[in-house]
Amino acid sequence: MSSLGNFVKRLRDIMRNDAGINGDAQRIEQIAWLLFLKVYDTKENDWEFDDDEYESIIPEECRWRNWAVDNGKGTALTGDELLSFVNNTLFPSLRSLEVSKTTPINKAIVKTTFEDTNNYMKDGVLLRQVVNVINELQLDDYEESHAFGEIYESILKELQSAGSAGEFYTPRAVTDFMAQMIKPQIGEKMADEAVA
Repeated sequence: MSSLGNFVKRLRDIMRNDAGINGDAQRIEQIAWLLFLKVYDTKENDWEFDDDEYESIIPEECRWRNWAVDNGKGTALTGDELLSFVNNTLFPSLRSLEVSKTTPINKAIVKTTFEDTNNYMKDGVLLRQVVNVINELQLDDYEESHAFGEIYESILKELQSAGSAGEFYTPRAVTDFMAQMIKPQIGEKMADEAVA
């Protein structure tokens, strides 16, 4: 990606042209669910590498790699087709995932994340542009994955300007998942910088 410091600005500039995005809180929620799916897809690559029997909880057509990645062949979903997929296939599929008490947290997190999430964008061409910017992130690259923290901080700064409309609480499943992925050791400190 060209510049991580420019990442949120590029997304914001695209989203400002979409009639469905009415403020910072909606823009941030839109970026968050897209980033979640991109990050989750990268983690699934790791899990598949480590475990030949790993099976994704996400239906195959809804995995980031199968709908979001633009291979440059002109076959990527865009426009009304992309909006229809996101609104009528992706969100309903992820919200209706079957999860039980025995479902591992790294799978249950998907349903939890999408239970109260919305797609606000109304222009499928602009949504494709946003997806393409997010897809530039190479989260399997050591340097760029660590720079992801800077992106997160930029998003938090944007939330501050959203006022009370930007207030949200991190679902317990998300914090548990973060702790599981970070694997903190005794003596290390973790903080959720979103907490005010």
